[in-house]
Amino acid sequence: MRLHVDESIKYYKRKPSLYGSLTCQGIGLDGIPEVTASEGFIVNEINKKSIHISCPKESASSKFLAPYTTFSRIHTKSITCLDISSGGGLGVSSSTDGTMKIWQASNGELRRVLEGHVFDVNCCRFFPSGLVVLSGGMDAQLKIWSAEDASCVVTFKGHKGGILDTAIVDRGRNVVSGSRDGTARLWDCGRSACLGVLADCGSSINGVAVGAADNSINLGSPEQMPSEREVGTEAKMLLLAREDKKLQCLGLQSRQPVFLFIGSDAFNCCTFLSGFLLLAGTQDGNIYQLDVRSPGAPVQVIHRSGAPVLSLLSFRDGFIASQGDGSCFIVQQDLDYVTELTGADCDPVYKVATWEKQIYTCCRDGLVRRYQLSDL
Repeated sequence: MRLHVDESIKYYKRKPSLYGSLTCQGIGLDGIPEVTASEGFIVNEINKKSIHISCPKESASSKFLAPYTTFSRIHTKSITCLDISSGGGLGVSSSTDGTMKIWQASNGELRRVLEGHVFDVNCCRFFPSGLVVLSGGMDAQLKIWSAEDASCVVTFKGHKGGILDTAIVDRGRNVVSGSRDGTARLWDCGRSACLGVLADCGSSINGVAVGAADNSINLGSPEQMPSEREVGTEAKMLLLAREDKKLQCLGLQSRQPVFLFIGSDAFNCCTFLSGFLLLAGTQDGNIYQLDVRSPGAPVQVIHRSGAPVLSLLSFRDGFIASQGDGSCFIVQQDLDYVTELTGADCDPVYKVATWEKQIYTCCRDGLVRRYQLSDL
């Protein structure tokens, strides 16, 4: 078992903030604002939905993108989670208004209301088919729903505390849940049974991720023969973002430890970027990028503000992150070019989902925002 503590300040990507101002000189005949920038900054490009600003001296640039459309009628209160179906046609979201709803992704029109959890629903996601939804709630129950008729087809019981995150293994015959009770469990959807406790860490599991492991990574061997009901767990890693400042990685089938990394604060979320690269975000605003093959020191630590990192999502050759101060941004390859998704003014952006060139976010202000990436 390798234990790694982060003391690597030299890995932090903390450049001093660059300050400047923009002045609108008026609106052009085409309806687009005419904007000039203060000394050292250049307005490279501007249209009705975006503005691209650079600072040549620091070779840094940012594109600020306004929402293409905003859905305000899905929920009445803070939206804690959302996902978009694999075909891009449907969205699912949960809210502190006590509801979970399925809606048309193109216009936010309500399709189904999924009723059955007691208390709040913390997490919801589509299965790869796009026809079925998995949800986890404060009632310690995990439920599977039909997106077509809103019926609850399976309820899993076994956790002793609220379920905070889920992951789907392969096509979805098995799913993983992480709970406030400190355990991660593997479930058999066909028989609605628990196939085992994958980890019992004595600390709330805030985020879980499952990813295919690179051949070079030793995942260990299971101590006993896996059940024939386990489907697609071999050669997979399980990542757990824990409240006790630990990021834990283990073999999904073997249940054997791969590494344990100690960060600067509670880990809220995690995701795999590849068969060996991963990201994890903390309560104090750090985004750790780690290489599973040498997890002793981070590849880099990105720190843009002290606000909690609430969601991380692999996207093209980079990732999308959202934070508790309303910031939501896309990083592609290079930290010197960032796309900022604007609109959430200081309200936490809890979750991000994508479909092709569209990005959906959900926020404490009760809005779902859809951004259209024309040509990133």
